[in-house]
Amino acid sequence: MIMKALDGLNEPNGSNKSAISRYIESTYGELPEGHTTLLNHHLNKMKDSGELVFLKNNYMKPDASAPPKRGRGRPPKAKEPLPPGTVLSPPRPRGRPPKDPNAPPKSPKAKPSGGSGRPRGRPKKIPRTAAPPPPSTLSAPSTPRGRGRPPKVKPQLTEVSVEI
Repeated sequence: MIMKALDGLNEPNGSNKSAISRYIESTYGELPEGHTTLLNHHLNKMKDSGELVFLKNNYMKPDASAPPKRGRGRPPKAKEPLPPGTVLSPPRPRGRPPKDPNAPPKSPKAKPSGGSGRPRGRPKKIPRTAAPPPPSTLSAPSTPRGRGRPPKVKPQLTEVSVEI
């Protein structure tokens, strides 16, 4: 119906949606309630498939000499044909393979079979007992520190006498 409407209207710049709808109504008589939504759906479908070209709010038939429109994105890579007689193995299933029910149970402290042989996670902190802590240069380590940043130490001012 849409193609007949475009042929019947025969406009050089194409026909808009309302002109196509009026032509269909005048040709086929009374139209159902959902005609506009159905017309929109079919116009979009024909536009996407390449049967119609949408330009400046008008629908028209594609030019026969124009190259076909390419889809979006990168085109798929061309596959090389396989030599005859090759048997394709089935693709591997997705996801993690199931556990072997006949495998012996692992002990909880066992090292992992793959990898570097180290246990997982952060290593335990080793306490220092051999060397005493370095002597503190701060004054009176026995008094607890106050909250916040300590005040800046001001240098002692010395009197300078000026001789005249």
